[in-house]
Amino acid sequence: MSAVGLLFVGAVLFVNGLLFLGRVDPKSAGVFNLFVGALQTAIPFWLVSHATTPDEILGAAGIFLFGFTYLYVGIGNLKGYDASGLGWYSLWVAVVATGFGITNIVRFDDTPTGLLWLQWAVLWTVFWVVLALGATRLTAAAGSLTLIQSFTTCTVPGFVILLGEWDRVTTRHILATIVASAAVFVAVALRKPVPAPAVPATPAEVRMPVSA
Repeated sequence: MSAVGLLFVGAVLFVNGLLFLGRVDPKSAGVFNLFVGALQTAIPFWLVSHATTPDEILGAAGIFLFGFTYLYVGIGNLKGYDASGLGWYSLWVAVVATGFGITNIVRFDDTPTGLLWLQWAVLWTVFWVVLALGATRLTAAAGSLTLIQSFTTCTVPGFVILLGEWDRVTTRHILATIVASAAVFVAVALRKPVPAPAVPATPAEVRMPVSA
């Protein structure tokens, strides 16, 4: 993935993390997802059309996973579509991203990049669990993990690549960020939700039963 594309994936993951946490309006987030989704489909189309080797095509193909995700999120939020389809697509992305991660480690001997892909596989698996399986109790944890990975797997690596310093990044550096993000995810996932304070009804209010 290009360094510029990686930066903007970090930006959209940051926005989507806040969306999970209820801090961003869905339609507002949808617009930005369309911007980044368009970028992340245009770039690989150009790269594939100018590729001269199978490895170059392989390197560009994975970018489509992100581009279609953000187009899906953007259109779904703007139109108010149910998110279950996006959730099941996320499962497919997670499987393919795992393949890209293993390929980078085994075929290209690039463990740091492979670990980035494996982290994205985990993140998209979480999207599947929340959006397709309906595990809403993990929504806050998903938002927290998305926020963290927006920096640790996209923004910071993209900036480091732009500086020409990615070769100095070691497996140990990536593993440290994985441990930190996993700890935050588990802590938020295990946290008990704070019940909303009861609001006394006024004479004009009619109380309705709330389904689970």
